[in-house]
Amino acid sequence: MPSDDAPTAATAPPVGDAARREFVEQFAVMWEMAGSALMDGRILGYLMMMREPYVSSADLGSALSASAGSVSMSTRRLVDSGFIKRHVVPGDRSHYFRAEDDIWGSWLAGERRYLDRQRITIEQGLSVLDPANGQDEEVRRRLVNGRDYMAWVSQYHRKMLADWEAFKADRDETAQEAEPTPPDPSQEPR
Repeated sequence: MPSDDAPTAATAPPVGDAARREFVEQFAVMWEMAGSALMDGRILGYLMMMREPYVSSADLGSALSASAGSVSMSTRRLVDSGFIKRHVVPGDRSHYFRAEDDIWGSWLAGERRYLDRQRITIEQGLSVLDPANGQDEEVRRRLVNGRDYMAWVSQYHRKMLADWEAFKADRDETAQEAEPTPPDPSQEPR
């Protein structure tokens, strides 16, 4: 049974105005040009533009004229990549999703997890090589380069994520300083 605060097809409207819809479609095209699935881009673009805190997979399908299977595959990839989060509504078996405020920082952390898994896989490949067999030397060199590259990039990701967090903190502090301070009523003349 859905919770009273759970969005439904009736309460979670499509993106709405033409400009928002156009953003979703343009974002999806850009996403596809970068090598990802168009539907993944449509879903991510839609969730970024949503005013609702989360939306169900059924509502995503309805709003984007997409099949349940397409929405399911895309949301799974986007969750696994760290671009979106699954949201649980107590007592409701539907799947709900939301975009994080910092999609890109979440993605960067998710990409680092991928790099770590890739490094582990390459290490497994190294473990099956015969050190006494000279024919494996080229294979070993390729795998060592792959393993070390994944470790190097993962370390760089840690630095990039820390730099990104520092950038956001500085940006937000600068924005707060730029906001006018309301007058203090206790300091006004009587």
